[in-house]
Amino acid sequence: MGIEVSGILGFLILVLNIWAIIKIVGSRAGTLKKVIWVVIVLLLPVLGVILWYVLGPKN
Repeated sequence: MGIEVSGILGFLILVLNIWAIIKIVGSRAGTLKKVIWVVIVLLLPVLGVILWYVLGPKN
């Protein structure tokens, strides 16, 4: 009953998630914030990336 994403859209979501996680880990934020953001991105792949991009720490 879950949503299955495949093909180019699935690949794009995977690339965005990997990019977001790399940016999160490399940020100057505290460890707890990094862990929370990574968990959000992993549990909510599309929404998590959008939330991180909008609400996450800025340079």
